[in-house]
Amino acid sequence: METFELIAPCHFGLEAVLKREIQDLGYEVSLVEDGKVTFIGDSQAVCDANVFLRTAERILLKVGKFRAETFDELFENIKDLPWERYIPADGRFWVTKAASVKSRLFSPSDIQSIVKKAVVERLKIQYKINWFPEEGAEYPIRITFLKDEATVGIDTSGISLHKRGYRKLSSKAPITETLAAALIMLTPWKGDRILVDPFCGCGTFPIEAAMMAAQIAPGMNRSFTAEGWTNLINRKCWYEAVTEAGDLQKLEIETDIQGYDIDASQVRSARENAREAGVDHLIHFQARPVSELNHPKKYGFLLTNPPYGERLEEKENLPGLYREIGEAMKRLDSWSCYLISGYEEAERYIGRKADKNRKIYNGMLKTYFYQFPGPKPPRRQKQGL
Repeated sequence: METFELIAPCHFGLEAVLKREIQDLGYEVSLVEDGKVTFIGDSQAVCDANVFLRTAERILLKVGKFRAETFDELFENIKDLPWERYIPADGRFWVTKAASVKSRLFSPSDIQSIVKKAVVERLKIQYKINWFPEEGAEYPIRITFLKDEATVGIDTSGISLHKRGYRKLSSKAPITETLAAALIMLTPWKGDRILVDPFCGCGTFPIEAAMMAAQIAPGMNRSFTAEGWTNLINRKCWYEAVTEAGDLQKLEIETDIQGYDIDASQVRSARENAREAGVDHLIHFQARPVSELNHPKKYGFLLTNPPYGERLEEKENLPGLYREIGEAMKRLDSWSCYLISGYEEAERYIGRKADKNRKIYNGMLKTYFYQFPGPKPPRRQKQGL
């Protein structure tokens, strides 16, 4: 079967998590760069990556990479790429995204226009036609420039992979599903351990955790652009990926996953989102302030995305709020606490310096993943000993 280079973009700072996910699927990682992981795979890999990867933003089929400092160089390099290998004569193709960082070519609209013209010229020669009906499947092209080096790919996903399809209702400052999943993976939490999010908002952390515990593939209930690429990917590959995802589900498990929020309307939204995801039976949601957070069991996990003053009117409340987080951590002294925040004074008001502090970009916003690991639970004795 023909193999491709596939590019999986992700949040800056979380490349190692995505690399591990790709390797766990059985595919070879060829390159790890800031904000993306490149791997080798066949048409089945395209389907598996879209259906199973929790931390990738999308999957791109890499067409080429080259250096271009002028629009003439861009045109000629794009024209030299084997577009006929990927786009059929009736394919609908356009440049859906052009990005440029520290490069001489920086105008997205101009880059998009040049790339489209060059692809058309290449396909005119290869297919020996002057007009393309563009009535077939969609082949959205993406190009990124970094220090004058361009990477060109075709988007297999369409809508970003963080849109699992369950989040119908959102909070004021929601964390994306892919970022939430990656942060959970950065902790030692497993599905049989307690997990509490005291600022759950629309429920993303608890829902992603429940999906992991039940082994629900994030992409099994949505569609992808490349499903129409019958020239490259046999429909059987998609069927096999979704069938495998269905076989792996464990919906009858028991969990102790809880989501709290002071805003009752947010709690209602979280419950509805959990129902959409098929995990409402695995999560307990409740309207409750962080000042009342307590739990009788030991060795649980606190994982949350508290407010960090994106709005000016919120900033004056932050010292008191983070003190309450610190007090809750003292009450839960055998627990591990992990929180993502852009609030620079978080550790000061929590009253404790994090054991680890990881810088992560949430979109364009610089945030920190504060890690306060607690004691490990005693090993369970084997039965009969």
